Amino acid sequence: MDEPIRVAVSGAAGRMGRISVRAISREQDMVLVGALGRSQGLGTDAGELAGVGSLGVIITGDLDRMLREAAPHVLVDFAPGPAAVANARKAILQGVRPVIGGTGMSEAEIEELSALAREQGIGAVVAPNFALGAVLMMTFARQAARFFPHVEIIELHHDRKRDAPSGTAIKTARLISRERGNIPKPPGREEEVVAGARGGDVEGIRIHSVRLPGLIAHQEVIFGSPGQTLTIRHDSYSEESFMPGLLLAIRKVVSLDHLVVGMEQLLGL
Repeated sequence: MDEPIRVAVSGAAGRMGRISVRAISREQDMVLVGALGRSQGLGTDAGELAGVGSLGVIITGDLDRMLREAAPHVLVDFAPGPAAVANARKAILQGVRPVIGGTGMSEAEIEELSALAREQGIGAVVAPNFALGAVLMMTFARQAARFFPHVEIIELHHDRKRDAPSGTAIKTARLISRERGNIPKPPGREEEVVAGARGGDVEGIRIHSVRLPGLIAHQEVIFGSPGQTLTIRHDSYSEESFMPGLLLAIRKVVSLDHLVVGMEQLLGL
């Protein structure tokens, strides 16, 4: 684009929203033009709340008015599933491209947004994880699954995360499932002495979720084979790890005419 990319941030007063505002404000080819909130920070300058000084963008609770008056090219949204879907639906209908980092969206909801984006002829991005290292972790796990069909996933997040398992863990399991073929049969009968001790099951792959203060976002994929294991792990130690991927998605989405699921699609992996 010849002009700077006009970006609005939903959840601008939240943790990820403030970090996104800071990152966007530093880019020469982007300009923050809109900020949406629910209750926290309403009426406050988004830049001041994010610690970068006044940007002249006041946080509002009215999405329709913000989209109409600010005229953004892109709407960044880290809201959980239902809220992100509702916001994205409104954005697409107004010609604004959503970049969604929230999780908890169903396959049916993603397909609905995909059909709407195709109908309107504009791009959209849904990414369970913007950290480039996490995207590579999923890619390597998918490759390993062809040779190591026995696998389990452990994902660890801060104790404020609402959904379990994480969207990244679910996507990793689905990628592995497509590559490994038939589900290996257990060697014998298994009994859970405590319900849930063996974790959740996504397409035959066990996922274990940990929620503790002090964590940010971590995942390890453990493959097992007679006499050996292979562990692929990624760790995000701060939310800044998500920003390079988010900025890449903002730049890519303006040239798309359809919805893309996953950063690996934008990276050509």
